[in-house]
Amino acid sequence: MWRFARQNGTYVALLAGAFAVALAASWSGFGAQIDNDAYDFMFRLYQPPPWQTESILLAIDEPTLSACHGMRGIRAPLAQGLRRIAAASPKAVAIDVLLADPGDPDSDAQLEAAFRALPNLVLPCELIQDGAAWEDPIQRFRRYAAAIGHVHAQPDDLDSVSRAIPLEKATSRVRRWALSLEAFRVSRGAAIIESPDDLQVGSTIIPSRYVDGRLMRIRYVPPGMTPIPRVSLKDLLEDGSLASRFAGKVVFAGVTAQSEMKDRLMTPYSSGKYMPGTEILANAFETIGQRQFLTDAPNWWVLAFSLLTVVAAGLIFSYLPGWQAYAAGVAVLVLVNLTPYWFFTRRIVFSFTTPVSTAWISMVSAAGYQTLVVRRRWRKAEAERVRYQQAMHFVTHEMRTPLTAIQGSSELISRYAMPDEKRKQIAQLINSESKRLGRMIEMFLNVERLSAGQMELKKETFAVGGLLSGCVERARPLAERKHIRITLEPAPEDLALAGDRELMEYAVYNLLTNAIKYSPQNTEVTAFARRAAARILISVQDQGIGMDQKEVKKIFQKFYRTRKAEESGEAGTGIGLSIVEQIVVQHGGAIDVVSRPGVGSCFTLSLPVPVAAVLAEQH
Repeated sequence: MWRFARQNGTYVALLAGAFAVALAASWSGFGAQIDNDAYDFMFRLYQPPPWQTESILLAIDEPTLSACHGMRGIRAPLAQGLRRIAAASPKAVAIDVLLADPGDPDSDAQLEAAFRALPNLVLPCELIQDGAAWEDPIQRFRRYAAAIGHVHAQPDDLDSVSRAIPLEKATSRVRRWALSLEAFRVSRGAAIIESPDDLQVGSTIIPSRYVDGRLMRIRYVPPGMTPIPRVSLKDLLEDGSLASRFAGKVVFAGVTAQSEMKDRLMTPYSSGKYMPGTEILANAFETIGQRQFLTDAPNWWVLAFSLLTVVAAGLIFSYLPGWQAYAAGVAVLVLVNLTPYWFFTRRIVFSFTTPVSTAWISMVSAAGYQTLVVRRRWRKAEAERVRYQQAMHFVTHEMRTPLTAIQGSSELISRYAMPDEKRKQIAQLINSESKRLGRMIEMFLNVERLSAGQMELKKETFAVGGLLSGCVERARPLAERKHIRITLEPAPEDLALAGDRELMEYAVYNLLTNAIKYSPQNTEVTAFARRAAARILISVQDQGIGMDQKEVKKIFQKFYRTRKAEESGEAGTGIGLSIVEQIVVQHGGAIDVVSRPGVGSCFTLSLPVPVAAVLAEQH
């Protein structure tokens, strides 16, 4: 990895920058809100195993407030309802109605009497004076309380959604546990044992770190499950038999009326609807009672996983080619997007924004860099390498014959004494073959320049008949050595082409020599030309080994040779026909091949009639 970083400094710096940008974006307020939205989505998507609720709500709802003429008259009816509940023997009763001020003496006396009869009573308190002091119940009430707990729900500052509660709140002198936690404690008859990372009540260990303010995420009862039961205080007063529903339950008594909007908050399940604070406290109790805890993944997990995605992006687009790199990149993105939900199903809250933003930004950066910079360099280097290989193959394939003739002739002159006439003939052969070699080199360079767009074709007009006859005469000695008859059908005298004669000679000569090489002895090779509308057709037909249709589709690929051509023992590199195709295409033409295995092949060059000839015919 260190070696990779040294060799790809710019690339690594780009990925490091992408990582830094992703972290900055995920740690911003916008990133935090996306994390919250992702958390709420996963909260709604995942359904935990159902459980039997332990709590029940004594609801001070709209009908109750209407009957009591508002909250000022609630204490006497609440006292009456609590007396009926006490007879049902609940496990604990948590009151979510602040009782910090004295009320009507008669009503307070009734409420005091009701509190005296209740087992495991938990009364509420809240912070006032900007958190400097506690507002506790008046003394006549609190002396009957088994515990006093705060009712602070701590909605999120970004969107006011209540996702967690602080299990601990404190002033400079006094600390109070959450009402839900105290209700759970007194219902179990246990003490709270604390450590830096958790709280323990009996056998229940609550993950709640001191450094995080003892926050506990609330696992709200899912909509698909039986909700926390609710009994209206008004209904209870009218029908005493409803008190039996409170038997063995932990009761949360509080305001649920919509008119008391200050005590209603949003939850991950809200979808725009508010939940009463009392019900939120009951859900927090259920979270503890059912041990449905959601714990946050350590920050170093998130950073390590995000860094791993950056490394994966860098390696993918460095070592995988083309579509494979993009497929692997998409797979990594899918994995990263699903990872937070996988953790959530295991009750671990894993940041969504940090790894996902890191993965997307690093993948896009890596893909862009490799596509725009590295791939461009690679394509250029690959094109140069291929062209170099083609040049070498051409040299070995096409220049072997004249070089052999030159070498052999020069060796004869140097080693043997011979008449002047014979020496002169050999010198002429060396001269002609060296000139032929020079023309080959020049022709090859011209083809390369044409392919690269660095040269224009020569624009000369020449007779097709003369072109064919010259090529046939050059190929005839090769045909005679294999006892192959080579036939040239006369071409019309007015048949002419416009272009580069030397390149076209190479194309036709290559077709003739291929026909001779891959034909058995005592067969015939025929060359002919004809006019067909605005095209000139030059054909070379043989009675050779032939090809099937799959091979015909591949023969113009560089370095391709058919299986029978390989088995024939004839030397070749498979580059000749690709050069022929380049020449013909540069002349505005095309090649057609008709072949059958064991019967032979016919190669036809289709070239345009010169413009001058077409204009002359029109006049």
